[in-house]
Amino acid sequence: MTTPEITAEAYLRRLAERGVEHVFVNPGTDFAPIVEALSKKNGVAYPKFVIVPHENVAMSMAHGYYRTSGKPPVVMVHVTVGTANTLCGVINASRDNIPLLLAAGRTPITNSDHIASRNSHIHWGQEAYDQGGMLREFVKWDYELRHGQPVSSIVDRALDVAMTEPRGPVYLTLPREVLADPAISPRREEYRSLGATAPHPDPIMISDLAHSISKASFPLIITSNVGRDRRAYDALQDLAESFAIPVVQSVPNELNMPTEHSMHIGYDIGGVLPRADLVIVLDAAVPWIPKATLPAKQARIIHISSDPLVLTVPFRDFESDAFITATPASALQALIIELNALKSGMQSAISSRRTAVATRKAEIDQKRKTLLEKGKSQTPIDSAWLSACVNAAKHKDAIIVNELGLNVAHLNMGTYGSYIGGNMSGGLGFGLGAALGAKLAAPDREVIAVVGDGSYMFGNPLPYHFVARAEKLPTLTIVANNHAWHAVRNATLSVYPDGIAAKTNIMPLTSLDPSPNFEKMMDVCGGYGASVERPEDLPAALDKALAIVRSGTPALLNVHTQGRH
Repeated sequence: MTTPEITAEAYLRRLAERGVEHVFVNPGTDFAPIVEALSKKNGVAYPKFVIVPHENVAMSMAHGYYRTSGKPPVVMVHVTVGTANTLCGVINASRDNIPLLLAAGRTPITNSDHIASRNSHIHWGQEAYDQGGMLREFVKWDYELRHGQPVSSIVDRALDVAMTEPRGPVYLTLPREVLADPAISPRREEYRSLGATAPHPDPIMISDLAHSISKASFPLIITSNVGRDRRAYDALQDLAESFAIPVVQSVPNELNMPTEHSMHIGYDIGGVLPRADLVIVLDAAVPWIPKATLPAKQARIIHISSDPLVLTVPFRDFESDAFITATPASALQALIIELNALKSGMQSAISSRRTAVATRKAEIDQKRKTLLEKGKSQTPIDSAWLSACVNAAKHKDAIIVNELGLNVAHLNMGTYGSYIGGNMSGGLGFGLGAALGAKLAAPDREVIAVVGDGSYMFGNPLPYHFVARAEKLPTLTIVANNHAWHAVRNATLSVYPDGIAAKTNIMPLTSLDPSPNFEKMMDVCGGYGASVERPEDLPAALDKALAIVRSGTPALLNVHTQGRH
């Protein structure tokens, strides 16, 4: 006799039906119905569950998985306490528009008379008046599944909200009693793509922008995230090349343009922004730092993204003459059509801009060579030399996760999806889990995670290395170890350049000495570890570590870098 489907089974079945392939899970006593459902299965397809022994790593894995695959991930954690441990990851996901579903159990609310009633002292201690309140500011939607509701409809709404532009995380609480009850059928079965249709640009605004480009002497595109969408990535290359529009990247979170592209002019906003007479801010929440540089007063400035006002940020004050609400892909494709109609009258301007961009690229290349020549013999190891050595050792299509440590200007990348930068929230510890998520999504690609020593400790390294081994996800981890909180030091020098701390070079609260032997972590985690202190030893150390990773074993290099004081 077949037993009736319980809500936990219907929940897992619906996740799979809506395209969820992986659930990153840190379970607790609230998971009893989930465990039972996974045990029964009854031939039904469920997502693959990945056990992650810390919520911070689970959230980062989901983050990196989405950044590489474009598929919505699910994270499941234990009631209030598990939710609390996800909060940094939720903030990172919110600021980076990651459409993950975070689901948490709800401690039992009945004392008796239900199969799933309270049976442990923690079930009193883990109850909250408003469990979702602790993260409500950073999610697009939060809800608690109730008795009598079809869980499939709730899953549909959660994923639809998460995947609708601008995308972002959502939160669902699942009471143990409800999960254990018989499932409620929805009014009808629905099978469709996730989310509402994306916004398309106003044709009048696009036409106006095209005419502005045709008349501009030095138009400039600033982006951070356009490479998130393959269509936008391709369209940006087409637009920039066809009409000689240089592209500069403000805090790049993605590979937004191949580094060898003729219109790629690097990452130094200050070097070009004051020169531009037309600035197109394309999916960049922080296009420049006003304290450091500003656009020319006469420049026309247009912001384009699915959320050009960046409504999740309370205060944001950047110059703008217009905001265009559209996905970057749709805006770029529409703009190309408009500009093609104007191209015959733009040839002189296009030729002039090509010459100007070529001159700028030559200046950038010379600066890069000078810095590299200086850095390759410096001890401790310079970030430019570390970046150049990684560049030389990696596979062409390797995915680099860079959470503090690499100088992106010294990397050559040309394969789509090759770069995962940090995000503007600055929640440390993101890089480790993100690397595992990227490797899970792209098992045939090499993944290199570069993190600072502080970021490595924030990233919960023991759970990180455990998951790498348990799930057979070999990556190379590079700890760029400057023995310090370098960001704190730099912030102090920025605010008080002539202060006592700067003059005496004594910086309280910045030291991370005595530095642990991070490479020794691999002794207990089934991998290879080594320490590198001399710049001349770095190329061989990278070659050896990557050979080991390519054989299926995780590796870690503890690279002692500049910034120690």
